[in-house]
Amino acid sequence: MKFKLTSEYKPTGDQPTAIEQLVAGVDTGETYQTLLGVTGSGKTFTVANVIQQTQKPTLILSHNKTLAAQLYGEFKQFFPENAVNYFVSYYDYYQPEAFIASSNTYIEKDLAINEEIEKLRLATTSALMSGRRDVIVVSSVSCIYGMGNPEDFSRSIFRFGVGTTISRNAFLYKLVEILYARTTAEFKRGTFRVKGDTIDVYPAYQDTAYRISFFGDEIDELSEIDPVSGRTLEKHESLALFPANLFVTPKEKFTQSIFSIQEELVSRKAQLEGEGKMLEAKRLEERVN
Repeated sequence: MKFKLTSEYKPTGDQPTAIEQLVAGVDTGETYQTLLGVTGSGKTFTVANVIQQTQKPTLILSHNKTLAAQLYGEFKQFFPENAVNYFVSYYDYYQPEAFIASSNTYIEKDLAINEEIEKLRLATTSALMSGRRDVIVVSSVSCIYGMGNPEDFSRSIFRFGVGTTISRNAFLYKLVEILYARTTAEFKRGTFRVKGDTIDVYPAYQDTAYRISFFGDEIDELSEIDPVSGRTLEKHESLALFPANLFVTPKEKFTQSIFSIQEELVSRKAQLEGEGKMLEAKRLEERVN
């Protein structure tokens, strides 16, 4: 899909010249360009026109979350038919771990994650991995932190369709593998529930759920549903289900990492004990295990 700018306004004043020069700069590979203008002069609208004319996936960086949220809202209005996404830090509260040596006190890491922002981050990653080109990501500088390996995320995308041959148990195992949790209570993002030959999956990155109906070892029907009422919204022939967490890790890599950590623990513990640091060795073993 192409970028489609929706606005009742037309470029006026200096905007047509600025748009023309910025587009030319993008086309000729200019590394840096600066758009000058006072508050309220229509810089966001000018950039929206540049995006439409260049038709390039765009990353918009802001120095804080507040401005990023404002820009996200504005670009959602300008491009309602395209994938405009929001990617900022999802911590409402974060306290790093600490150790007070004088009293041998260890303070554990404590944090609170905003579930709505986590959904938006996953939606951003899913849009980028989907292969579509009409993607705008509005972000604070925290976009460069807290990301898993994009290759692992891409390899973990679960693709299936009507007629796909797979047993129900194998399907459930695959859901767990990409970090979805089975539930019999609250049906929320990142979970799935099972009723006979029907599996409901609530993707972690959207507000609707999917219903997968089996006939034997074959997928018979795919539906998009309202997670609250269960009402069918749309039928699908095929789906791509993205992982429920940015930090998904293939099983073989996870197992190898565990072995490496265990091996390093043995050598480091022996080193500390050899130096007479028994307390440090004991603390290291407890924390790693």
